Amino acid sequence: MGLAGEKFQLGTVGALSLSVVSSVSIVICNKALMSALGFIFATTLTSWHLLVTFCSLHVALCMKLFEHKPFDARTVMGFGVLNGISIGLLNLSLGFNSVGFYQMTKLAIIPCTVILETLFFRKKFSRYIQLSLSVLLFGVGVATVTDLQLNAMGSVLSLLAIVTTCIAQIMTNTIQKKFKVSSTQLLYQSCPYQALTLFIVGPFLDGFLTNKNVFAFAYTPQVLFFIVLSCLISVSVNFSTFLVIGKTSPVTYQVLGHLKTCLVLAFGYVLLHDPFSWRNILGILIAVVGMGLYSYFCTREAPKPTEASPQVTQLDGGSPPLLPGLLLQFSCYLPRMSSA
Repeated sequence: MGLAGEKFQLGTVGALSLSVVSSVSIVICNKALMSALGFIFATTLTSWHLLVTFCSLHVALCMKLFEHKPFDARTVMGFGVLNGISIGLLNLSLGFNSVGFYQMTKLAIIPCTVILETLFFRKKFSRYIQLSLSVLLFGVGVATVTDLQLNAMGSVLSLLAIVTTCIAQIMTNTIQKKFKVSSTQLLYQSCPYQALTLFIVGPFLDGFLTNKNVFAFAYTPQVLFFIVLSCLISVSVNFSTFLVIGKTSPVTYQVLGHLKTCLVLAFGYVLLHDPFSWRNILGILIAVVGMGLYSYFCTREAPKPTEASPQVTQLDGGSPPLLPGLLLQFSCYLPRMSSA
């Protein structure tokens, strides 16, 4: 029991570390690609990320680095398509809303996930966990939320994006537990459906939001280098996302996403000299306190019999499934891509 628990903890720490490092790396790479080189086609780029991830996993399968474990095809297809739809909705939400309202949309993912898991999975969150999540959300809100301009279409799209994102992340955890598949096996089987969905709708959605054609873009050697680099890093991002949600829970992954947000803001200030104010600093400090409290209470409550199952805890709610959250993360700080 002790040895098994130790292995789980080491595996979880490794997954969390890999997720943070790869996510911050790809945000910095993509921010340079979008802001410096003008390649602002986020949805299409995400489809390329998923395609490269699938090809990489197929090579790993041929090298027998993991075992292919087929299971319910309809579940895999539905899960993959749902992830693709949620990515498109998140892009549309950013296009139709102000940056501030989009940040509020991301913050709403955590409480929505908590509500859904409480209602449908009867998962209990203690008052201490709820308090720590509240502190975290308040800190991220102070650091990132600016203007709040509402409109009917944008509000509907944001609501749909929140619901589909929450369901997709909960399904990631549930499918791995129900069918006893690893994060690699689930990612390998669902990637083609996600990539195909985004590959079909990506150029149209990007064209609608940017008024530009992705196929007419001038692909210089420098642009191609950063696209290839972004796709390679995305393999680690996608893998670590499934790994984290499988080992912990959707809420924990969401909390981790807010940590990435704070790190991205900090790195942007230090490396890219992005504007930074006392409000950003205060919000990040409050968010760090909230994350610390969340980790402490999760660790303290983990030994309880009711939480001895593999579904231990849940964190992040501020980042959408897989790459869309990371792409939208830095695109939020670019000039508005839509006149809607």
